[in-house]
Amino acid sequence: MARRELAERFIKLFENRLCVYSESVGQLYTNYSLHFPTDLGRKMVVLPNPYAFHDTLHGIDSQAIRKTGLCVLPGKVLGKPGLLLSTQIKDGGPAPKTMPFKPALAQIISNQKKIGDLFLPVLMKGDLREFDQQMPYIHLHRLQRARLERLSSFERDDIQQTITRKLLMLYRQADSLVC
Repeated sequence: MARRELAERFIKLFENRLCVYSESVGQLYTNYSLHFPTDLGRKMVVLPNPYAFHDTLHGIDSQAIRKTGLCVLPGKVLGKPGLLLSTQIKDGGPAPKTMPFKPALAQIISNQKKIGDLFLPVLMKGDLREFDQQMPYIHLHRLQRARLERLSSFERDDIQQTITRKLLMLYRQADSLVC
């Protein structure tokens, strides 16, 4: 399978399974589609569902989005099954530490819970657009609920529940997600 095809199949695994944050418009897309223009070299496009405007959340300040230093990659590229979670991949740096996705996710959620915090992972639109088609992976970012200062408590609760629901579904389906 060509690397570009693997990259496209990999990123499609996360379509509507994780929310996508667009910093340029301060929006969080919970219902969207990914499009790959046929021209080689063209970037992937993320389009919110135009018939589900209520699934686009507005007023999300970029200060509420933080890098996690974690990446998700297909195990296939390292000769392993399923999805892997790794520390950030750096060009020319040491090989990243990897762990099977599902147990790694459970450990992160548990550790965050112990310190009274939430793990609310999101994808950044720019990271998706620029993701590496030679070694497909995506960076995970996280939304920090407490930094959504311009939103009401109701809106913050709704965003938290939406991301948590998607994360739980991703966790349950993780073992069956292969590209």
